[in-house]
Amino acid sequence: MRLILSRKGFDSSAGGCPNPVLPDGSLCVLPIPDQASRVRYRDVMFEQRRLDRLVRDLTGGRVRGGHGAHLDPDLIASAYPRADGWRPVLGQTGAAQGHLRNQGVRAGDLFLFFGVFRNAEIHQRRWRFVPGSRPFHAIWGWLHVAEVHAVDELPTGALPWADYHPHRHGQPDPGNTLYVSSSSFQWSNGTEALPGSGVFPELQEALVLTDPDSRLPTRWRLPSGFFPGGDRPPLSYHSRADRWQLAPPWCYLTAAARGQEFVLDLGAYPDLTDWLTGLLRTGRGGQHPR
Repeated sequence: MRLILSRKGFDSSAGGCPNPVLPDGSLCVLPIPDQASRVRYRDVMFEQRRLDRLVRDLTGGRVRGGHGAHLDPDLIASAYPRADGWRPVLGQTGAAQGHLRNQGVRAGDLFLFFGVFRNAEIHQRRWRFVPGSRPFHAIWGWLHVAEVHAVDELPTGALPWADYHPHRHGQPDPGNTLYVSSSSFQWSNGTEALPGSGVFPELQEALVLTDPDSRLPTRWRLPSGFFPGGDRPPLSYHSRADRWQLAPPWCYLTAAARGQEFVLDLGAYPDLTDWLTGLLRTGRGGQHPR
């Protein structure tokens, strides 16, 4: 099985700001703007809150409720009106999909989504980022792959529940790919079944990737089980030895500022399955409609 650390949501280039951590600790991931998308921010829900006001206030009006939202990965059933048969799904294309293809990502692999976050609050009836707070990287969701579909090769009428998805629209693109979630999965050693997809509803220390002692979001503190060495290939895009530092029980990584998908062969890192199991137990899985 491969683990893919996948960067998704608003950032300085896509959306122009971090994703907000709301006052109750909720990790609110904002879909990036997409003029071609049929989904609008005013139609996307986070818990009982529509995203239009959040994106308008936090971007200073650059992004508004009527703008197109690239709702992807789409993991939460209640986020948008659903057709029968809907399943959590991720789309990818371009250089990022080429990297996934070259790394052999397929059914049975696990995406772990992270993004850049910053604490937010309401001030004078408008959302703003808390003055003096710093952006940081944190994990916010996951998807275990059951099916992989090349969008251009789908027969007419296939996956009708995904017709809304932004990767179902646009010009022909041989790299355009959908990754559809499983309902549950197990590690190869036959441990407990874990939900095939889900989100982490609120911030906790275990989800934070950024080293708490660093001012840079890309300076990560990871479990020492991530440290490469010997015959263990490192996390993709991070092959340079000077990016890594081992200091058990942690290792430290200067993460690549560019790139969306970082791939690790879990077969060479068996110690990480316990860490992943503990992490996923804290999430809110089973996001399929009832």
